[in-house]
Formats: sequence, C-alpha cells, structure tokens
Amino acid sequence: MKIGFIGLGNVGGKLAGSLIRNGHDVTVRDLDPALMAEFTGRGASSAASPREIGEKCDVIVTCLPSPAASAAVAEGEDGFLPVMRPGQVWMEMSTTDYEEVIRLGALVSAKGALFMECPVSGGCHRADTGNISIFAGGPREGFDKVLPLLKSMGRRILHTGDLGTASKLKVMTNYLCTVHLVALAEALTTCKAAGLDMNTTYEAIRISSGNSFVHETESQVILNGSRDINFTMDLVSKDIGLFDEIAQEHGVPVEMSPLIVRLFKEARTQYGDREFSPNIIRRYEEPLGLKVLGSGFPDQMVDDEPEEPGYEVVPRR
Repeated sequence: MKIGFIGLGNVGGKLAGSLIRNGHDVTVRDLDPALMAEFTGRGASSAASPREIGEKCDVIVTCLPSPAASAAVAEGEDGFLPVMRPGQVWMEMSTTDYEEVIRLGALVSAKGALFMECPVSGGCHRADTGNISIFAGGPREGFDKVLPLLKSMGRRILHTGDLGTASKLKVMTNYLCTVHLVALAEALTTCKAAGLDMNTTYEAIRISSGNSFVHETESQVILNGSRDINFTMDLVSKDIGLFDEIAQEHGVPVEMSPLIVRLFKEARTQYGDREFSPNIIRRYEEPLGLKVLGSGFPDQMVDDEPEEPGYEVVPRR
C-alpha cells in the first residue's frame, strides 16, 4: 500500500515519521523543500504536487493548519481531488470545520473513494512517539479499513461516529486545553506574586485535584521560560473559534467560551499570531513586572512513554 502524506509541519511531520518508522511506503509533499529533503533522507519518496500524490498513492493523508489549506491541496491547482478514484482513501488529520469535512466527504464519495476525518490530540511530543490519541469520524466500515494505519500513528483510537463528529470533539478538547492553560497562567502568576516557590507550586498542582494534562506539559515549558509547546496563538484562536461557533449555532448560553476567544484575539494583537500559546501568561506577568520561572524544567516536552501498538477505545454503553 502506497501512502501519500501532505503537510510535514509540527504535527504532520511527526505522524509521517511514525508511518516511516513502522515500515510503510510513504511519499511526502510539503511547501518547504527542507522538510521534503529531511523526509526523503529518512526513506520516504517525494512528490512535486498534491495531484502527483493522488495519482501515485492508495491512501492520501493530510495534516494542515487550516480548512482553507486542506481545501487548496484537494481542489486547487494541481490538487488531488480530480484524480481520486474508486477504492482510494483520504484521511484528513487536520483540525478543521465539521461542515467543511461533510462537504469534502461528499465530493470524495462521488468519486467512489473513502473520506475519513482523523484529527489527533495529545501534543506534538506524543505524536513524535506514536502515542498520540486519534479521533476518527466516518462509516464504521471505513474506520475498520484505516484502523491499521491509525495504529501505526497513534495509541488510543476512538471511532466517534459519522463524518463531522470527530472535528466537533477535537475542537471541544482544544477548547478545554485552552481554558486550562489560561487558568494555569493566572494561578502560576498569582503564586509568583504571592512569593511562593515555583517548583513547589508546580508539584502542589501536580499531586492535587487541580492537576491536568495541560499542567504536566505546558506548565513545564512556561516555568522553563521557552514557552515552546509547538503550538501558536493563531492556531489556538482557530480551534477555540470553531468550538464557539458550534456552541452559538446550537444556542448554548456559553459564557467562558467567548471570553477565551477574546483573550486570544487580544493576545495575538499584542504578541503576534506566531507567538507560542503558553505565552498567554505574558498578559499577567507584564503588568506586574514579573517573570514566572522555575528551575530544572525542560525547554520542550519529550514523551518518555515507550511506543506501543495502537488500539481502539470503545465507549462504555
């Protein structure tokens, strides 16, 4: 089976690396020639365009920064959608708009091909080791078809239901991560201002009911000072904006969601779209003239869990 992978960025490159590491025949495409060269050096083939990926490969995987980028590689000049054929598979692993997923899925089905949305969750460090979680939306028979590939890229794999369900759940989890991040930024800055030791503060949160996945990852790079979690404020804004749109669409009287959307909109104006997302803490540090730092924390997160075969997570009924 020939797999074409489009998008070798912070997440996509790590997912493509897992496929190569696990012995799959991978052809890559990215706008950055340096990334292309890196992956051909690791054993992948390269393609000059998305269309070439569509012509050569049985499975197309996309992992791109926005719905517009995914639509462009599929439908744009030299896109792969016009050359898709019956039996071919497109696995969309970007975080995207559920309505766009449904629209693209219909176009792929009209070609006799299979479209599955497969966004990931768990951080770049877990994508790097194949231990990330994957949500998969689409028909059950389609899920069964792509499950072996998903097991090569992730550990915990959840079939979420029809097309669109995975995208909705993915932006929900990113919204929750962002809420936790803002709360931690406020909590850490408050503890620093109150004169508490930051290493002790980190451990107090970690062993308590206040702990979270976000604390055990993003708090560490905050306290290191790098604030490098391989995720930027523009991407956060996209994801939480998609969640807020779903809430508004269904008439949910949300109060925190619009606040978080506003905070990151303002932070992007202050610090720039490509500022690392944990630097939301600058909104609290700078008015006080503080820098919230500890000692001995890593500048980037590394997954220390050994890579293990992926498996399907089955919801309790």
